[in-house]
Amino acid sequence: MSGIVENNILRSSGTVAVSAAGLSWSDTIITGSTATVEAGNGYWVNTTSNTCTITLPSSAEAGDQIVIIDYARTWGTNKIIIDSNGLNYQGNDDTYTVEYSTDGQSVNIVYSDATKGWLPLEDDVVADEPTPPPTQKAAFAFGQIGSSSNTNVKNLMNSSGVIATDVTGVGTARRMISGATYGLDKGIFAFGYTSSNVSLKNLMNNSGVIAADVTGVGTARRGTGSTGYGVDTAIYAFGLAGADTNVSNLVNSSGVVASDTTGVGTSRSELIGVRYGTDTALFSFGTIASTKTNLVSNSGVVASDTTQVGTARTAPGAATYGGDKAAVAYGTTGDVTAVKNLISNVGVIGSDVTGVGTARNSIAGVGYGGDKGAFAYGTTGGTNYVSLKNLLSNSGVIASDVTGVGTARATLASAGYSTSA
Repeated sequence: MSGIVENNILRSSGTVAVSAAGLSWSDTIITGSTATVEAGNGYWVNTTSNTCTITLPSSAEAGDQIVIIDYARTWGTNKIIIDSNGLNYQGNDDTYTVEYSTDGQSVNIVYSDATKGWLPLEDDVVADEPTPPPTQKAAFAFGQIGSSSNTNVKNLMNSSGVIATDVTGVGTARRMISGATYGLDKGIFAFGYTSSNVSLKNLMNNSGVIAADVTGVGTARRGTGSTGYGVDTAIYAFGLAGADTNVSNLVNSSGVVASDTTGVGTSRSELIGVRYGTDTALFSFGTIASTKTNLVSNSGVVASDTTQVGTARTAPGAATYGGDKAAVAYGTTGDVTAVKNLISNVGVIGSDVTGVGTARNSIAGVGYGGDKGAFAYGTTGGTNYVSLKNLLSNSGVIASDVTGVGTARATLASAGYSTSA
């Protein structure tokens, strides 16, 4: 940067820095898609033409200060992204995404220590909360492969949406099981049906390895809904336990399933659970005559029923896309369908969209690649199990069928894992 006038002080380390009261300002406006900044300086960033990734210094000392200002009031259109370059930002490591996307905003940050790292002096709460890194990979596991036969086979999916061949399973073979992501980059598979309802869980690490059974995780049931919520937690809710129930169980960031919580909302099973927004989730559809949705707060509180648009159906799949939205697709109304409903980033389910791909139910859906989703497997009726995949783009468009993605099965589960592509 050119044209910088220094106002120096001596730091405790013996190096020279610019005083907080006298930052040096560049006379060059940043307009590129990337920029590297230095402590003790102020910068004007013009994002009229593009977003800009700002890389902070790789080392810093307490009191180091940087100011970044929206030069053209365009951050609302083209945001800036902060790369903390190996240091923490508001206590989160640099795998977290930090974005500023408010027109006319300024970012005034000071380095504290290795624990909290860079902290905003002037904190705009609408734009500067760090976002956890999205999951990149996923696993499909367990399910039904015959009229009375279950499996624990697993198929991993990479960050490009390619599903790998079968891996011999770990854990009790079962169907009507549910999966979710927890702990940012790990997965959990829980509940289900063998020849009776079970109360089991199998944790999956961030390499996609599923662990052995752990027993005693709430009321034994099958056909539950499950989803992540908050930053790194998950929830199981509803399901069939002799009769449909609305009981729920929270999962903490270490994968520990809590005891039953008295339910809220219409009891049902074979429903979907999915994230929306940045830290919220919902449950919807299932074995009831109308489409009921229950929102889940970022603290895991399930809200009462909301009647939604869309064809009421059982055993659809759901997957996230676009970073903060979701889609529900497929299912059965008595006849299998491929209909799709998009879910906005505030949890509103849209009207029916004519489906793409083979109509089927008891399908699994999951997010992958940071901002895309996939629907896979299922049945076209009875024991007509299929080995099909339909990818979901980051704009919510479902692609046509891809065949041959492992053992054909239905009533299986899926979960995202790994924040590394």
